[in-house]
Amino acid sequence: MKLKYILSAFVFVAFFSCKNDSEKKTNSNSTETKTVKNTHKGQASVELGEGEEPNVLQVAMTYKDKDGNKPFSTLVVAVQAAGVEDALVNTGPLTVFAPVNGAFDKLPEGTVETLLKPENKAKLGFILTNHVAPANYPIKQLKKEAKKGRKLYMASGKYLIVENKDGKMFVGGTEVLMSVKVSNGWIHVIGDVLVPEE
Repeated sequence: MKLKYILSAFVFVAFFSCKNDSEKKTNSNSTETKTVKNTHKGQASVELGEGEEPNVLQVAMTYKDKDGNKPFSTLVVAVQAAGVEDALVNTGPLTVFAPVNGAFDKLPEGTVETLLKPENKAKLGFILTNHVAPANYPIKQLKKEAKKGRKLYMASGKYLIVENKDGKMFVGGTEVLMSVKVSNGWIHVIGDVLVPEE
């Protein structure tokens, strides 16, 4: 009888011990997952709610062309490397001139890789903020600015020339290929990187 009691007690202890270990592992894993998901703590980490319009960064991260490619993947990597995500999700209004992947491919060989290095974070941030106008510029407004001969003030502190050439809009010498309305302003897709003069 004693032996039976001891064996029962042993099984009971072993069962709960295993259960506690399992719960600890589960809790540990869920903590690790949360840590990975929340590496960026600013406004950019806020997820899109149901029925809400996406902001500039959310569109850049999720947009796919007809072939299923993500044309802004290089831009997103650059934005994250420079730590300027929050600049693209603030309430705005903002106008972002977003270079497609091919625009970065036009830069001299090795430029993108060099800019993505941690020691070049400030320089990369400067280049990226040269693509952001802290104002609302739909195409209609860009045409008005061009007609008045005005330049656009960019978040980098630089100015870009806006021109209307035979009905096509050019900013900083590159053509606006497409425009997308987002919750905090506009994205104008461009085929060149607008590298500011130092």
